[in-house]
Amino acid sequence: MIRALAAAVAAATASIAFASATPGAAAPAFTLTDLSGKPVNLADYRGRTVVLEWHNFGCPFVQKHYRSGNMQALQKKYGKDVAWLAVNSTARTAFDYAEPAAIASDLKRFDAQPARYLMDTPGEVGLAYGAKTTPHMFVIDAQGKVVYNGAIDDKRSADPGDVKTAKNYVAAALDEIKAGKPVSTPSTTPYGCSVHYR
Repeated sequence: MIRALAAAVAAATASIAFASATPGAAAPAFTLTDLSGKPVNLADYRGRTVVLEWHNFGCPFVQKHYRSGNMQALQKKYGKDVAWLAVNSTARTAFDYAEPAAIASDLKRFDAQPARYLMDTPGEVGLAYGAKTTPHMFVIDAQGKVVYNGAIDDKRSADPGDVKTAKNYVAAALDEIKAGKPVSTPSTTPYGCSVHYR
């Protein structure tokens, strides 16, 4: 099943021109609007660690991390030290596109705690980062450099029960940054549902 999902992701993204937010490189700059239509600029968070979480509640892999409470727990645990930004690059024409009001309702229902939830319906920011799946995670350090790009953890499944035994790459990266250490695993292969760009 995992191979079939990986093949589907590869097929869906084969014709899309991705850039890549390579660990060690400067994070691509952007300005997006949040669910209330207010602009949010990545530069506003310079000097802080930033987590970018590519998101779509319609994806079972995203649901895995919210139904288990894993993503919300991470958002709350690191919220004081980290600016956690959820990004949705789903095109308006995609079957799994959701309006901001519906997303806001789901965030409340799951008690999700991102600092901001950003809409990227043209997909330009997602393509600049090379975001291929939901979730696809990026960690940016206080100097504005990407220090992690990849999967949230090492359990490539949609089963919420797998969260308990998974190695969480994002938590590990954030703990290492806080301890003043280099991120020991700067990149992994993301897994999840394909981001449905235009």
